[in-house]
Amino acid sequence: MTSLDMPTVRDSAAPRVDALSIDDATTYAEWFSCLAEPTRVRLLHLVATRPTGITVGELTEALGITQPTVSHHVRKLADVGFVGVHKSGTSTVVTVNPACCTGLPHAADAVMGVLTPRPCCPSDLPADVSVRAMTDDDWDAVCRIYGEGIATGNATFATEVPAREYLDATWLSTHRWVAEIDGEVVGWAALAPASSRDCYAGVAENSVYVAEVARGRGVGKSLLHRQVIAADADGLWMVQTSIFPENRASIALHHSAGFRTVGVRERIAVLDGVWRDTVLLERRAATDSPGTAADSCGPADCR
Repeated sequence: MTSLDMPTVRDSAAPRVDALSIDDATTYAEWFSCLAEPTRVRLLHLVATRPTGITVGELTEALGITQPTVSHHVRKLADVGFVGVHKSGTSTVVTVNPACCTGLPHAADAVMGVLTPRPCCPSDLPADVSVRAMTDDDWDAVCRIYGEGIATGNATFATEVPAREYLDATWLSTHRWVAEIDGEVVGWAALAPASSRDCYAGVAENSVYVAEVARGRGVGKSLLHRQVIAADADGLWMVQTSIFPENRASIALHHSAGFRTVGVRERIAVLDGVWRDTVLLERRAATDSPGTAADSCGPADCR
């Protein structure tokens, strides 16, 4: 297999051993082996920074190596699907395969064991956590829990809890949830439109916050379970989120709900005077028909 389409990770019912099939392991080994050469890595980087392509001649000049050596490395990269090659007049043009941007992070996550199966949602939910629609009576608890998330320094770029009026205007009215334990609100989840453009009407950005006293009890898992099922049922075809890379628990939680890592956005914004990265994740509903309800129990699209 030389395509950068990502292999399907094992079914959620499979035993948690031999997570990678032989075929998947062979594919990843081919990718990593191809990149086990510094000149080839530099070449791929140059190609990736030229979306419209770069000629073999330009690569030769930039890298300071001979044209036959460049052509050799290009062939190796093309063999595993990292680049494409085409003629433009008398020049050979090399272009990056856009799937590299998702295929390589996916491979690293899979090999390092942080990429769990991608079912529609977590299934092992705690019995003592209940999730219901948010009401006006929940705002005080929601804002308090939001503040506890801000205090961690790894939940959001916000430094103050947004005004209730702002949140009320931003969040989708039918996609606001709170989690309770023994009648006390211990977490919340909400979706907001990712864009005001009509073509992105089915794309939403999620937020999930858990009270400090209830962390580690499956509250986030219960909230995300309800959130993604409701999003599927409402015809939303994509839910996305950005998470600080330091917040590994949240990244793992989203992976368990069918999200995949798209990539890392480096130094995207400043928090408390420090540039921070974020990991962009997305979950596509199990449908290719915009505006129609998805099969909430089907697997997420793995591509």
